[in-house]
Amino acid sequence: MATRKYKPGKDGTYSAKVWDGTYNADGSKHRINLRSKKSSGDLERKVNEFRRLVAEGLNLVRTTYTFGEYAQHWLDTYKSICAPNTRNMYRNIIDKHLYEIADYQLTDIRRSHYQFVINEAANMPRTCQQLVLTFRQIIKAAMSDKYLPSTSIMDICDGVTVPNYRASEKRPLTKAEKEAILKADFTDREKAFVFIIYGCGLRRGEALALDPVDINFKAHSIAVNKSLAFDGNDYYIKSTKSENGERIVPMPAYLSAYLATYIKNLKAPWLFARRDGGRMTKSAYDKMWASIVRELNKAAGGTDSIKVIHDLTAHVFRHNYCTSLCYQVPDISLKRIAALMGDTLQMVMTVYNHLMEEQQDIKKTVEKALDICG
Repeated sequence: MATRKYKPGKDGTYSAKVWDGTYNADGSKHRINLRSKKSSGDLERKVNEFRRLVAEGLNLVRTTYTFGEYAQHWLDTYKSICAPNTRNMYRNIIDKHLYEIADYQLTDIRRSHYQFVINEAANMPRTCQQLVLTFRQIIKAAMSDKYLPSTSIMDICDGVTVPNYRASEKRPLTKAEKEAILKADFTDREKAFVFIIYGCGLRRGEALALDPVDINFKAHSIAVNKSLAFDGNDYYIKSTKSENGERIVPMPAYLSAYLATYIKNLKAPWLFARRDGGRMTKSAYDKMWASIVRELNKAAGGTDSIKVIHDLTAHVFRHNYCTSLCYQVPDISLKRIAALMGDTLQMVMTVYNHLMEEQQDIKKTVEKALDICG
């Protein structure tokens, strides 16, 4: 007869103390009681199953974190090396939106709490997108830390109604804006900036970060290898947006000719500096861009009180660059356009594929491809 591993107590119940994967305040292992009224074998089965769960990390770690405390821990621990703008976005969502549920215990968070904070921001669809991004990451981190069950994303986040967000449509430069570029009474610095973002399609930060060494006049090209971003009013230099961001971009002849003279007269070690020679701050850039728009507006026939040019940003120049190149397909491939933009091919196809479709003569193409009459 097989020996029973566990003996019954006075009440006939079999019991065993098993480590649950957590520790007491003094560092000793915390154990729980497992019981069976059936048999020693049944208890042994329960013990083995529980130990398997512990070994696989499927058991939960006890925590007293509130949701707000854990959200702050998540930001400080897992997002500490994010770019300042990204980190500020997360902090804004936590401080201004997730505070509504900050005092709930982390383990008590339910789908209704998540839906509540979404509903409170329902009139701000873009903010809701950021809220979803932040909340889901917090929940996923809590799952990885074993504070929440592995089904929490599905249990808490799935099935929540989020307002539709439609990004503002990108537009190229208008005819009036293009014609105004050569007529505008820019300063030398303003003209250099406008020529670069028009002729090379650089992002604002990529252009602002340029140094004279990045300009190759023999090859008529610009090396894009960094970006200038803002944290409040202060600037910082960071890497390009992605691995695709580092690239060599050819310069149109007019840009190469202008920069040759512009760089000779520079008093600062970079292309775009403040009046005191320092790198661009947010306020300095805003003043420069406001002046650029004002001069373009005048050149297009507007006045200080009559605006001919509206909603013009540096990114409109980048979109114009890509749009103009797309109209040159097949003389230039989409893959090459993506490389010049510092984007992925998928990104360019998603945003600009309609341009290629617009210029396709489907009837003519089909007839040419399937002609059997010679």
